[in-house]
Amino acid sequence: MPTLVVTGGAGFIGCNFVRFALSSSDSRVVVLDKLTYAGNLQSLADVAADDRFHFVQCDIADHRAVREVLRHHRPSAIVNFAAESHVDRSIEGPRDFIQTNIVGVFELLEASLDYLRSEGSELAADFRFLQISTDEVYGTLGETGRFSETTPYSPNSPYAASKASADHLVRAYHETYGLPALITNCSNNYGPYQFPEKLIPLMILSALEGLPLPIYGDGLNVRDWLHVEDHCRGIWLALRSGRPGEKYNIGGHGERNNLQVVDAICTILEELSPADRNAALASRAIREYAALKTFVTDRPGHDRRYAIDSTKIREELGWQPRYDFEAGLRSTVQWYLDHRGWCEAVRSGKYRGERLGLAKKTADP
Repeated sequence: MPTLVVTGGAGFIGCNFVRFALSSSDSRVVVLDKLTYAGNLQSLADVAADDRFHFVQCDIADHRAVREVLRHHRPSAIVNFAAESHVDRSIEGPRDFIQTNIVGVFELLEASLDYLRSEGSELAADFRFLQISTDEVYGTLGETGRFSETTPYSPNSPYAASKASADHLVRAYHETYGLPALITNCSNNYGPYQFPEKLIPLMILSALEGLPLPIYGDGLNVRDWLHVEDHCRGIWLALRSGRPGEKYNIGGHGERNNLQVVDAICTILEELSPADRNAALASRAIREYAALKTFVTDRPGHDRRYAIDSTKIREELGWQPRYDFEAGLRSTVQWYLDHRGWCEAVRSGKYRGERLGLAKKTADP
């Protein structure tokens, strides 16, 4: 029975991938997670009883702990989801992003090399190290065009820079040491179990609580939305059939600007949980969710548009997204309506929707 080590497996995309791996294969799955504010074991409660699942609380930057996990569990693959991932938080305080997203990846790469050298060439032939990255490493697009695997990196936030650095390290360890590593770069994910600091869950929960719906700048920044289940299938294909040394872009071809996304959420909520029956809105004499929309100061360095060209993974690995954005968003809104207890548990006073990332720029020379 093959063993996968999934780092960051208690986070949003990681926990969805753990479910996918357990349901799609006979693999054992060992989750490593530091359990920061965005990682929560409640997101894995439904798989905890599976005897193929094992959890280790561990910081990927912990040199000794990572090596002990590899020595003890002898995995055939490492899938690295572990990352600080919120752009606003990276503006507020970049240090954690450097420590986890760069130093942590370095420690994983070093541990992987040591592990393969100790286990011999037979394991190395089948071993894979898969780095889960983001389209934000490419920077920003104009009104046309898409990011491909050959687009030069041009990160504009501390978060994006830390992920770009990690990608370069992964590529270098493949080229220099022969580590059988791959990279996937995805567009904006949405779906179940996403921590409510990100746009879609934050808008859903804020609307239900009668709070303002903050829209950065003019609301016309565009993202290519990818349902997390489609992303997990793409990761699985890259892990099973991708070529070491290659990159694969995974995008949902669901381009929407932020204002369109917020408007769509308000429309779906009016159908599934009408505003005129919401006590939080009634107490403020508000009759519709759309009235909560509030335009706020834009994020510093806010990239204008992302869009992914996923031709390579479609043609080489046969991946296709199954969710269109409208159906995927509706199912996501319904999931949050049905899991209010999970939402309250993961927030638990650590994050209540407050604005982050309003760093002051230095004066122009």
